Amino acid sequence: MSQSPSLLVMAAGMGSRYGGLKQLDPVGPGGEVLLDYAVYDAKHAGFDRVVFLIRKDLEADFRKAIGKRYEGKIAVDYAFQELSELPKGFAVPEGRKKPWGTGQAILAAGKVIQGGFVAINADDFYGRESYRLLHGHLTSPGGQGKGEFSMAGFRLDQTLSDHGTVTRGVCQRDPKGFLVGVEEYFDLRKEGAKVKGRTHSGREDEFPGDDPVSMNCWGFNASIFPLLQEGFEKFLKESGSSEKSEYLIPNAVGGWIREGKARVRVLPTSEKWAGMTYPEDKKLVADYLEGLVAKRVYPHPLF
Repeated sequence: MSQSPSLLVMAAGMGSRYGGLKQLDPVGPGGEVLLDYAVYDAKHAGFDRVVFLIRKDLEADFRKAIGKRYEGKIAVDYAFQELSELPKGFAVPEGRKKPWGTGQAILAAGKVIQGGFVAINADDFYGRESYRLLHGHLTSPGGQGKGEFSMAGFRLDQTLSDHGTVTRGVCQRDPKGFLVGVEEYFDLRKEGAKVKGRTHSGREDEFPGDDPVSMNCWGFNASIFPLLQEGFEKFLKESGSSEKSEYLIPNAVGGWIREGKARVRVLPTSEKWAGMTYPEDKKLVADYLEGLVAKRVYPHPLF
């Protein structure tokens, strides 16, 4: 029998545009943080274990403020992303202060995860359907093969902010629903019935709004860890001397797809994504969650 999938919550980063530790910011009507909804939804979708990926220096505060909320409700483990945790033969360049990105983060979680898992951002709301879809794929024969991964594909128009433009990775799929590529668009905003944005080269494009985008809600199995190890070492050889370079999961996954090492099934979800890209977004997120509680989608209090 295969091991039940885990939920991996990446909570090691700070919000650069938002400011402060978003992961500990109450937004629910009962003082809940976004993490609470992620754990609640994942548990109800069939996950029985959550692994928090944090910085070691945040451990005491995180366990006290977050971890203890789930005692007796779901199994909890911790993994740690550290700047100095590098493969043999590599060293941290002088002046580097931040860890190496989401690729290194998930690689670090390999110390406590042996089976399938869903990896999410700590400061995003993904909705229960997203976890249900990913759990279904992870526990199916198609989701357990080597290099057989998945991602929740959110509608572009369900991921915008009313308080500024956003950057999103717009997904291209083949006829069977597998990810072909992700093109990053900047300055995305709603204009009438359309969504407009520009590419890295400056080309302006418009979308009807239902295009799937990646919001870092991934389904992986243990075959990702050797790929990450190999990819991280290659990244360090090429970019490890930089103070700011990052080994990012979307880039790593895109490379594996091009090389034929992995396939990613895009699982379209109708859920509305919610997050706090800008400080002004907090009230919108709080109002949205309060509305879901009023509709009895969530109990009050959550736990």
